[in-house]
Amino acid sequence: MGLISSKRHLLAALPFTLLAAGPVHADLDTVRFGVPPWPGVTVKSEIAAQLLQAMGYQTQQNELAVGVILNGLASDDLEVYLGGWYPIEQEMIDPLVADHKVAKVAKNISDANSGLVVPEYVHEAGVDSVADLDRYRDRFDGEIQGIEAGTGINDAILAAIDADKAGLGNWQLRESSTSAMLAYADQKIADKEWVTFVGWEPHWMNVSYDLYYLKDADDSGTADILSTVWTVVPADLESEDANLYRFLSQYRVDIDDQNDWVYQYSHEERPADEVASEWIRGHYDKVAQWLDGVTAKDGEPAIDAVKAELGS
Repeated sequence: MGLISSKRHLLAALPFTLLAAGPVHADLDTVRFGVPPWPGVTVKSEIAAQLLQAMGYQTQQNELAVGVILNGLASDDLEVYLGGWYPIEQEMIDPLVADHKVAKVAKNISDANSGLVVPEYVHEAGVDSVADLDRYRDRFDGEIQGIEAGTGINDAILAAIDADKAGLGNWQLRESSTSAMLAYADQKIADKEWVTFVGWEPHWMNVSYDLYYLKDADDSGTADILSTVWTVVPADLESEDANLYRFLSQYRVDIDDQNDWVYQYSHEERPADEVASEWIRGHYDKVAQWLDGVTAKDGEPAIDAVKAELGS
């Protein structure tokens, strides 16, 4: 997972009641993030935290399991979760929204693609959709490279094979770890050989390799899988701190930017705080959009406070 920011409290194993300290929200002088151990959410949370710190807030980043994070938001023990992945977490989050315990503030990542990918040179040779794979079965050795057994995308591929959808009935899924799959794909790509494997956004693979996301065919469920990542907060956050709520409602990230963050943090193993501060200083135009109408604790425009704190 790369290096973990030194600012984060590694509290995943503790009962959640131990996280609460002082009055609820503490007048929102302190903004507490729930951060699962995922590279993209790690850097995304670090960038938000650095902006808030420059605005005069204190921040805490707590590494926790998703279920613990959602319970923390519902009980006002946390303020922000930037990793509400839909549709994967929909059944966990929607009941809390319906019960008015949490709110979905913004889609901080929209239309993230996942599913089977091929190198761009394979696409240029004629592979555009899942249905095209079987036309070139020998070039791929009849194999699809997958990730860890039991994951949703692997199960979808196995179901497509069992049902012979898109001509995949005589193919094999090679399940392994994500790192092993990418190491195998890396060697194939280096040798300009044909390979198809599981890809997703945001991830550093999209920076390292020139990939093509296959179109789905025969409703195989193995490609064109679009996801959305929501910012989730306690239901009363807007009334508690409208300024913070406005920032979070405007904090929307381009997939290409998060791909780059994950590449720097996870693949290059740079500290999250360095990746975050460097990116902020190089993208004040984007930061200004996020902070439009937002003020620092002392009342000055938030973007001015950020520039004064982080420099250019």
